[in-house]
Amino acid sequence: MIDIRQLIPEDHGHLYEAWNNYVADQPVCSVYHMVEWKEIICKACYLRPYYFYAVDGSDRICGVLPLFRSKSFLFGTYLTSIPFFNYGGVAADSQEIAGLLFKAGIEAARECNAEYMELRHKETFLLDNVPSKTHKVRMVLDLPDTPDMLWDSFKSKLRSQIKRASRENMSVRIGGMDLLTDFYRVFSANMRDLGTPVWPKKLFYHILDQLSDLAFICVVYYKKTPVATGFLLGFGDTMEIPFASSLRKYNTLSPNMLLYWNVLEFSCSKKFKKFDFGRSSPDAGTYRFKEQWGAVPQTLHWQYWLPRGSAMPEINPQNPKYQLAISAWRKLPVVVANTIGPHIARNLP
Repeated sequence: MIDIRQLIPEDHGHLYEAWNNYVADQPVCSVYHMVEWKEIICKACYLRPYYFYAVDGSDRICGVLPLFRSKSFLFGTYLTSIPFFNYGGVAADSQEIAGLLFKAGIEAARECNAEYMELRHKETFLLDNVPSKTHKVRMVLDLPDTPDMLWDSFKSKLRSQIKRASRENMSVRIGGMDLLTDFYRVFSANMRDLGTPVWPKKLFYHILDQLSDLAFICVVYYKKTPVATGFLLGFGDTMEIPFASSLRKYNTLSPNMLLYWNVLEFSCSKKFKKFDFGRSSPDAGTYRFKEQWGAVPQTLHWQYWLPRGSAMPEINPQNPKYQLAISAWRKLPVVVANTIGPHIARNLP
């Protein structure tokens, strides 16, 4: 007998520990399945969580589904597992349990009049007969045992690009909360340049606070000015870089090459076995950049619940209907974009 339950504000302690223990044992799970995200996203972005879990006859957790409701004048109401990041979705011991969790998510979506529910599966544990998108891939590099072995695996052209950046009087620091201000300075400017509202700084603060053993920041400095940065999350055998940015005026110095070499070197030294460069569209510029480091594509499977007759959503920068807004956002002063952006971005998928 499987029972589907929902975490409530009073739940904590042993139940949270049991949730995370289950997540740690499931190959299809990512760091974003951890229960800490319930508090992180609630505190930083004020989104309503729906954290469903399945228990068997022994009261043992046998499946989880974390969801958040976003509600926007521009994009409507929808549920995502989970927003802002690449991965999430259902994790369960069987297709039957996954189906029961999916059904609970549908009931929540109907309850809040959501236009759709999006589950961001990174592996091939998929729900049967559910609409899917496979338009994105994640780029993953198998890491050797030592940084020296990784360096030797690079082609000579790539090594030359890294050495060239190293000669440009740049320095690199890797840390945590101490680098948050420098990270956000570069990240927010880059997001404005891309025409995308930036997430609130406190989102990254709460990640560093709640997941201090798993989250890291790398910053590249040119003459003491932060010019490139990456936000790292380590989970299981994989280090991931969900966010990386550089300032365009310094691109001729190739600080991003120095950034990526240092985060890869750091990941090797931490004994991670894989490095996840994040998602890309096949053959796009970011895809080719990641490919040159040796990363290989793995298809992502995003699955949906849609009300009868509805089309799958297309909320992405490539959608022509958003091009005018993107162009206008790029012209805003950074200080204005950083003031307005977080209020918009917290309801973006």
